Amino acid sequence: MTKPPAKPSPQEGMFWKTKTLEEMSSDEWESLCDGCARCCLNKLEDEDTGKIYFTHVSCRLLDAGLCGCKDYPNRSAQVPDCVRLTPDNVRTLTWLPPSCGYKLAAEGRDLYWWHPLMSGDPNSVHEAGVSVRGRVFGSEADIPDDELQDHLVRWPVLLPKRAKMKPRPG
Repeated sequence: MTKPPAKPSPQEGMFWKTKTLEEMSSDEWESLCDGCARCCLNKLEDEDTGKIYFTHVSCRLLDAGLCGCKDYPNRSAQVPDCVRLTPDNVRTLTWLPPSCGYKLAAEGRDLYWWHPLMSGDPNSVHEAGVSVRGRVFGSEADIPDDELQDHLVRWPVLLPKRAKMKPRPG
């Protein structure tokens, strides 16, 4: 028995569906970021199992209200362990959230309705409850490393119910 053909994507023709990650311009690449800032949360790794645990403690450069880096161009110099996403590493990083535009594009999947490239509105990621806005407890400047295990949370790897819903006609 053969598998039925896949339903056509409503996103056909959009650059993330027609170009490989390597073919994208730097502006296209940057626009894949939905602005959720989940990747800017501190994570802990279990050395025995390799399992990643998210905290609600952010990088010291994150503006948790705007969900943006306070010094994006110089972030690697200021935070040496800041991971710059590349076409190679987005395919292998296990801690990217399931809704990450880079991850979705790398897997050939559609972006969610609330992604700014789909909605045309950078606030839709916040309205859908996907961003870290209002959910960050503090930054790594405030919370010592030896206390991070007291701040573990599961929500960064989950997709809120309203983010899975179809957008309301506007």
